[in-house]
Amino acid sequence: SARMMDLVERAQGGEAEAFGRLYDQYSDTVYRYIYYRVNSRATAEDLTSETFLRALRRIGTFTWQGRDFGAWLVTIARNLVADHFKSSRFRLEVTTGEMLDANEVERSPEDSVLEHLSNAALLDAVRRLNPQQQECVTLRFLQGLSVAETARVMGKNEGAIKTLQYRAVRTLARLLPDDAR
Repeated sequence: SARMMDLVERAQGGEAEAFGRLYDQYSDTVYRYIYYRVNSRATAEDLTSETFLRALRRIGTFTWQGRDFGAWLVTIARNLVADHFKSSRFRLEVTTGEMLDANEVERSPEDSVLEHLSNAALLDAVRRLNPQQQECVTLRFLQGLSVAETARVMGKNEGAIKTLQYRAVRTLARLLPDDAR
């Protein structure tokens, strides 16, 4: 949109407030993308911060060749997640249970179990997709990217993304138990 183009151009000119607004607009999307991949709140927060730090350092290299700024950020995040899993530090990490934030309310045990079972069945089914289908489903449904944005992030054309998405959804329908559909 014209508003986003203006913010990016102002950020490229060194205006901190413009970059702050871009952060406000896209930080949740980047965090959710990373969190789904790493399944750790602390690591997702660290990698989200690193994504925006790298974006700030390289904002001058961003060009509007039909590419959304959010897709550019997700591409940076995607590379950071890949680097995280390749690092020897990741293999040595021992995770501990996440503590509840002060503003979170604990749900009943029954609700937690039912939600966990539903999420576990869905995540298990997604993990059984091939890697490209997993990436497509993550970008389209968990991150809410459009077909065009997903195509840019994955380096494919829109028709290929539509086909990939269709096949992934059909496969998920077969993999999920009847009560989880």
